[in-house]
Amino acid sequence: MSAERSTAARDNQEGLHPTQALDDTVHQRVRLGVLTVAREADRVEFSFLKKQLAVTDGNLSRHLKVLEESGMITVEKGYAGRRPRTWISLTREGAQALDAELRALRALVLRLETPRPVPDAPDR
Repeated sequence: MSAERSTAARDNQEGLHPTQALDDTVHQRVRLGVLTVAREADRVEFSFLKKQLAVTDGNLSRHLKVLEESGMITVEKGYAGRRPRTWISLTREGAQALDAELRALRALVLRLETPRPVPDAPDR
């Protein structure tokens, strides 16, 4: 049995719907994007994230603050030449939260893709 199937089976046995394992802090579209882009690199620059996620400076800053306060990312400010830069890195806690989110999403997809008996239509 695959890890996804065993997780889905365990959740089903416990009577929990896979959405119960989704973390609202991670699951929000911009924050999930930040975590996934940061996972792909050691650190990512603010302007790159802004372009990739198609958000404004203020919107991205707000989401970065939420993730930083949750311990999921670190934010480092510095300079590249004379230009100020902001770099974002994923923490161990952020990587674990992203992994848990992906497991929950896989369980949800598996649940929807698993054939289930169709109940008979009621007689009229």
